[in-house]
Amino acid sequence: MGNCCVSGTNTVRPVYSSRQAGSTVTSKNANPDGDSMKSSVRSNDGSNFKKKNLLPSRSLLSFSYSELKVATRNFNISGRVGEGGFGTVYKGYLDKNTLEPVKYGNGLAVAIKKLNIDGHQGHMEWVTEVELLAALNHPNIVKLIGFCAEDENRLLVYEYMCRGSLESHLFPYRSQRRGLSWELRMKIALGAARGLAFLHDADTHVIYRDFKAANILLDDQFNVKLSDFGLAKHGPGEGATHVSTRTMGTCGYVAPEYLATGHLSSRSDVYSFGVLLLELLSGRRAMDYDRPVGEQKVVDWARPYLENKKRSIYIMDPKLNGLFSLKGANKIASLAQECLNEDAKARPLMKEVLNSLESLLVSSSR
Repeated sequence: MGNCCVSGTNTVRPVYSSRQAGSTVTSKNANPDGDSMKSSVRSNDGSNFKKKNLLPSRSLLSFSYSELKVATRNFNISGRVGEGGFGTVYKGYLDKNTLEPVKYGNGLAVAIKKLNIDGHQGHMEWVTEVELLAALNHPNIVKLIGFCAEDENRLLVYEYMCRGSLESHLFPYRSQRRGLSWELRMKIALGAARGLAFLHDADTHVIYRDFKAANILLDDQFNVKLSDFGLAKHGPGEGATHVSTRTMGTCGYVAPEYLATGHLSSRSDVYSFGVLLLELLSGRRAMDYDRPVGEQKVVDWARPYLENKKRSIYIMDPKLNGLFSLKGANKIASLAQECLNEDAKARPLMKEVLNSLESLLVSSSR
């Protein structure tokens, strides 16, 4: 979940988050509120995805609030798996065949995100996520199953990603988890690049605007799914280079030109991907106020090392214990430097970043 980086709000750390979109609704019951729920999803509220080329690719289920209370044991705190600007994410259960809510602990595990009406994000972001994720279908984008729009309640129901977020593995609380191996870090970088390249594709043309480790979810095999699309924007129209919008995102990940001017483009996401590569290389957060001045922002700290290939070894995460390919690490550091170019036009396209990663990982596996 993104926070406006210019507002000074601290970034929360969801173990877990996801979002999806859909104007097409399937009601499991003959719900008398069905039409009002549909209209609440269809209301534009500033979202522009259905005006463009993104059309719903599947139906979403509409759940009643009472059904989701059953699925989560009345939103019991013991089932809480994440929290952020949008609200709280709970683990819940649905019947594997009918997708009806069932007693907690039985059936198919799902993630249920409940909007905090007093939080940083609201109905507009909720609508954006529903519209967008209903229209997207990709192995590296989290799947939205359904939603609830009953009275003031706004909830989203996603597939459950059992390993939580990349953030929780890269920066485990009190070292509760083992550090990620070099091979897993590269697998995650590749999966995230595929998801982001898909969003930037000409047919999709979506700017994520909140790409970060907390929004990268992992399944039991460490396969990646991007989540949390409430801040996403459709890319500029034909002939335009950017869209102008209020600066939103998470401190440390936001591209400098977007921060300075509000001019947003797909290359703003490329910059954020470069920040993620630095996090994977160094094991340092994009922004860490507990570090000394000058080292708090990982980009500022790492840039002098990136400018000299012989020195890039000094940014490597000590938790790797030297178990990584030096040649591969140097190439990833060079790629990060390209993504972090302060001139947005000089940054590679995401499809070019993806090609570089794929070539690197193929060559390193030989």
